[in-house]
Amino acid sequence: MVSVKMIWQGGVAFEGTGAFGHTIRTDVAKKAGGEESGFKATELLLYGMAACTGVDVVRILQKQRQELTSMEIEVTGHQNEDYPKPFHTVEIVYRAKGKDLNPDKLAKAIELSEGKYCVVSQTVKNETKVTTRYEVESD
Repeated sequence: MVSVKMIWQGGVAFEGTGAFGHTIRTDVAKKAGGEESGFKATELLLYGMAACTGVDVVRILQKQRQELTSMEIEVTGHQNEDYPKPFHTVEIVYRAKGKDLNPDKLAKAIELSEGKYCVVSQTVKNETKVTTRYEVESD
């Protein structure tokens, strides 16, 4: 199980502390009433996909004794213009460099990550049940 907590910081900004003690702040654009003091929540979903698959791909290539020297992962989410604005398409581009890096092994590593190992990709690809509850406390 993984759990996160975001605490309201005023305006429309929220802040959370991760499992390793690092903080993350979210906010919205000034035209939407925010101060642009943090990440957009939609960006975090895309960063999560890039990081999750990136870890898998690097580990798989290392196990295959591929000499990876750099990896860049660009994730672009395409949304509808009208609300709600869910991503209808997500494009992921992997740019890998390495000494004698085998393209077939890179392709297989990506396939394994996106299709089997990456929790974020699997969650986005599959229907996920979301439940909600709330609590009210008096000051």
